[in-house]
Amino acid sequence: MENSSDTSALFVSSISKEHDVLMGAVYTVFCVLSLTGNGVLLLVAYQKRSTLKPAEYFIINLSISDLGMTLSLFPLAIPSSFSHRWLFGELVCQLYAACGVLFGLCSLTNLTALSLVCCVKVCYPNYGNKFSSSHACLLVAAVWCYAFIFAVGPLAQWGHYSAEPYGTACCIDWHAPNHEPSAMSYILCLFLFCYALPCSIIFVSYTFILLTVGGSRQAVLQHVSPQTKTANAHALIIKLSVAVCIGFLVAWTPYAAVAMWAAFGDALLVPPIAFAVAALFAKSSTIYNPLVYLLCKPNFRQCLCKDSTTLRQRISGGSPQSDPKGYSGANLPRHKDPRLPNRFSNGQQQESGACLCSSDGAAAAAGDVAPPKRTACVLTGSSCTEVMLRQDSAHISQGAFL
Repeated sequence: MENSSDTSALFVSSISKEHDVLMGAVYTVFCVLSLTGNGVLLLVAYQKRSTLKPAEYFIINLSISDLGMTLSLFPLAIPSSFSHRWLFGELVCQLYAACGVLFGLCSLTNLTALSLVCCVKVCYPNYGNKFSSSHACLLVAAVWCYAFIFAVGPLAQWGHYSAEPYGTACCIDWHAPNHEPSAMSYILCLFLFCYALPCSIIFVSYTFILLTVGGSRQAVLQHVSPQTKTANAHALIIKLSVAVCIGFLVAWTPYAAVAMWAAFGDALLVPPIAFAVAALFAKSSTIYNPLVYLLCKPNFRQCLCKDSTTLRQRISGGSPQSDPKGYSGANLPRHKDPRLPNRFSNGQQQESGACLCSSDGAAAAAGDVAPPKRTACVLTGSSCTEVMLRQDSAHISQGAFL
């Protein structure tokens, strides 16, 4: 009976009710943003699944793990915060904590694998070009296995799950290392292999990327396709590198610092509000992935705008029309560009029946001068063969959404 009373006391909030209500409101905003952002990202990825690159599998996996954290944690944390106590009992507390560790570590490990893949592709293109979809699937599976080991550990008595010090959520028992050697070893391994090592790999990888891009553009030009050889590609790599590193630090460093303070210092000196704020930052990690790619990836925004337009047209009862900016050359007017040479890159003479598929056909029809076209259709009898032109180096392929 005493043990039951002590357990119940752990599930009562130790911060003010006003702070609990504020946390519940912030969690609600995070939940809505995460469901919307990650849901949209996965929807766009599904629609463009035939054009996904191997490295983009990690972005999809990151959204899946973020959605898993959103669906398993927020529906329990939000009502508990508003109720000023944990509402769901000890068993659900254990499962809640295991899900938080599983999806949280999966996201961090996934970012680590992504940084390594990007580093190899940019800095060592001869090896990076051999990275295939099967390699990506194996790495994604390894990411989940790695996170699963540390999530199941406390359920197998290697470490412990318990209520957070602020009382309205559950996680690893950070006080246990003060009196249990097994809990101490678990938290040491957790800190070294699930925070310090991933953080170091991410920073080293992106440091190499930035040095390679800044010092030798040739390394980047060798690993990308001819359609992506633009100055924007270099700026985009830098933006994403900085965004991922900042997101990693902002989301997880506060919680890691407070947890290590409680585990290796005097746990009674750590104020519960410090854990509450740190947990708030950690849960915000679920919204960074779609936010970064929505702000930094123009192709993602273009695909999203196209899909939104198509959806609105279907809802209104009309038939989807081709996008005025042109995501597909099949439904656009064809114009011949007099500035292009009469020979293709393979040395064959251009036939008089050749026509150009312009994504800017609408602008050309309005009287504007069209930029160099991306493709050419060579008419041979009644058939039309589409050929990529060497002159195209100004646009990123519209097939890739990331």
